[in-house]
Amino acid sequence: HQEFIQIDTTNILFICGGAFDGLAPIIQSRIGKKSLGFGSELKSKENSSLNDTLKHLRPEDLMKFGLIPEFVGRLPIVVTLDQLDDAQLVRILTEPKNALVKQYSYLMDLDGVELTFEPEALKHIARLAIERKSGARGLRAIVEGLLLDVMFDIPSRTDIRQVIITEKCVLGEEQPKLVLTESAPPKKLRSRNSKKESEQPAGGEVS
Repeated sequence: HQEFIQIDTTNILFICGGAFDGLAPIIQSRIGKKSLGFGSELKSKENSSLNDTLKHLRPEDLMKFGLIPEFVGRLPIVVTLDQLDDAQLVRILTEPKNALVKQYSYLMDLDGVELTFEPEALKHIARLAIERKSGARGLRAIVEGLLLDVMFDIPSRTDIRQVIITEKCVLGEEQPKLVLTESAPPKKLRSRNSKKESEQPAGGEVS
């Protein structure tokens, strides 16, 4: 029961985006060819990729998806985006200014530890995101899971110099490799004790 305000939308560009999960089967049911008899061409719905299917999108598919006709009629241009492949996901992990690899490397650097991802490890992280069908949004969850235990232990340890994420780490076959410093804390402790002993005056035993 509020007052309606009229807005001139002449110079306003509206962009509506989303995943639209479940739209591809609607398109496949419309463009799918059913044929019977000898010599007919049999095609499986799984053979056509999702990218090729979405290219055949029509306004009636959006209305069957659940959008009202008044809303669909105000979207004159419909553009579909291709799914990201593993090479593009690796670029997302490494190249942008706020890439995940750079973020976690900076967090490790605050504790004086160098973080290194092997090239094969980055490829498997990308493939794992594709398998989970989470896209670029799922990369952070995967990287966070790999570094969770390491980032918990590093602040309480001073003997770690470098952390290396390998291919087997992503596959869950081993833990991240820890490269230790040359001087461990126990050696420093013994050196302090020896210094105190050298400061004691020489002489007989003290009772």
